[in-house]
Amino acid sequence: MTAIKICGITQPAQAAAIAPLVDYLGFNLWPRSKRHVTIAQAAELAAAARQGGAAKLVGLFVDATRAQIEAALTAVRFDVIQLHGSETPAEAHAIATLGVPVWKALSATPGLAIDGWPAAVLLDTPSVDRGGTGRTFDWAIATAARTRSPEVPVILAGGLDPENVAAAIAAVAPWAVDTASGVESAPGIKDLVKVRAFVAAAS
Repeated sequence: MTAIKICGITQPAQAAAIAPLVDYLGFNLWPRSKRHVTIAQAAELAAAARQGGAAKLVGLFVDATRAQIEAALTAVRFDVIQLHGSETPAEAHAIATLGVPVWKALSATPGLAIDGWPAAVLLDTPSVDRGGTGRTFDWAIATAARTRSPEVPVILAGGLDPENVAAAIAAVAPWAVDTASGVESAPGIKDLVKVRAFVAAAS
């Protein structure tokens, strides 16, 4: 069974509605993101999500300091930290000592090495905006990376939507799939019809 993550949640009501449907909800704490939320907003979203369902909560950071991440963990009680910046494996392992799994987002480029990170890796379309482009990449890159490092859990992202996620899973066999813009009506505003269709196609 492929795990499902919906990222870029910004509204408490939607957090509560989507939490029963998926395995993970992602909150983006990078100030430059179109889906950015503050730590206070993330705490409100987390409370709504936990009332709604059992989805684990993922905090997304870009080149944040350990102190910033630790403060967010204290306030929100994230289940997972997702790093989207220029963090090194050593830095990611250091953050993992805070006591939660650390996922690392990597730009999907040919020959990419995915081993050496603390937990899972997320493969996304290369972008100066650290993902969220709504564009897919060549899934053969992900398949090749998985073949080289079969022990590494791979989360497939980048332009996934209800129409293509089943094909993506068939092509790559990832541990999980992740979408943000593929189930939105506007940045940060999820379309629950699209969310349910994505979940059905990915299940």
